[in-house]
Amino acid sequence: MSEVIVAPETRDLEKLALRLAYWLSGKVPGGGPVAITNLAYPRGAGQSHETILFDASWMDGTKTVEQGCVVRIKPRAFTVFPDDLFVEQYRVMKLLAEDGAVRVARPLWFEKNPAILGNPFFVMEKKQGRVPVSIPPYARQGWLREATPEQRRRLWRGAVEQLALIQHVPVAAADFLEGPAGAERGLAQEWDKYERFTAWLEETAPQPVLRDALARLAATRPTQGPEGLVWGDARIGNMMFDEHFDVVAVMDWEQPSLGGALHDLAWFCTLAETMHGRNSSHGAHLEGMGTREETIALWEQVSGKSAQGLDWYEEFTHFKMTCTGVRLGHLRGAPIMDEGMMRQRLKVA
Repeated sequence: MSEVIVAPETRDLEKLALRLAYWLSGKVPGGGPVAITNLAYPRGAGQSHETILFDASWMDGTKTVEQGCVVRIKPRAFTVFPDDLFVEQYRVMKLLAEDGAVRVARPLWFEKNPAILGNPFFVMEKKQGRVPVSIPPYARQGWLREATPEQRRRLWRGAVEQLALIQHVPVAAADFLEGPAGAERGLAQEWDKYERFTAWLEETAPQPVLRDALARLAATRPTQGPEGLVWGDARIGNMMFDEHFDVVAVMDWEQPSLGGALHDLAWFCTLAETMHGRNSSHGAHLEGMGTREETIALWEQVSGKSAQGLDWYEEFTHFKMTCTGVRLGHLRGAPIMDEGMMRQRLKVA
């Protein structure tokens, strides 16, 4: 099976090259002409933002400068989430790049003027490596499937360590991520986000299954968990690895918050079980990848935080994923899951 492009929107890449070259000429030192080459959409990943790879080169005095780049464009009509966090996405990546503990692509330039590419966008450095893509599922075919158990173990350990290092970022350093009044940070912030997500979905169609699940979660909702920065889509499919199976970059920061440390751990564990665990829905367990218990133990050791009460956050993760699935189905014009499947996933009778 060949890889496929998954992108919310696509455009004429030759025209894009001309626009980027003109725009970058005003950003690079010296303001000289910029050559844009090798434009391409990444394959097998990306469903919410139009993301395009390219290479740029220009003269700085007598020296040729070459820079691998990625442009990420704010979505226009294909909006997966109700919250517009495009600027915050750039700012949290910049914060992490400056801190250095979490490996992210270095943000280079931000453009708020929609006239250039049709919407605001930012450019970051292009990292070199491999990504465990979802299409086709990495557990069924591809480089991770073909790796040895020892190589997978190295990948898993590095991934969990990077996940845990996110929790070393002081919450105060990311105060620009605070939510609305009464839900500025902590569990209240993430809860508020998905209450509003549910209401947003109901503008298109009633969501009785989601409402039932939300009520059940509310009845057992913890008062609070450990504070912390939320990545928002914590999975190895959003990480890039080098030939030694070490993490090169932690990617896709489009829904960050200050919602607490356990949201990302729960998301990571849930996706790991779904994609490559012993009970994987893809029927493709990958030997060498850590178990849920091993992941939790390593995360606690590196983060210095407790994972007590993670079960509730994993149930909340299923709810979040179902909200996203309903929205993607609406955008594509066909349901991704029927009501019975939703009830089964959310454990709603």
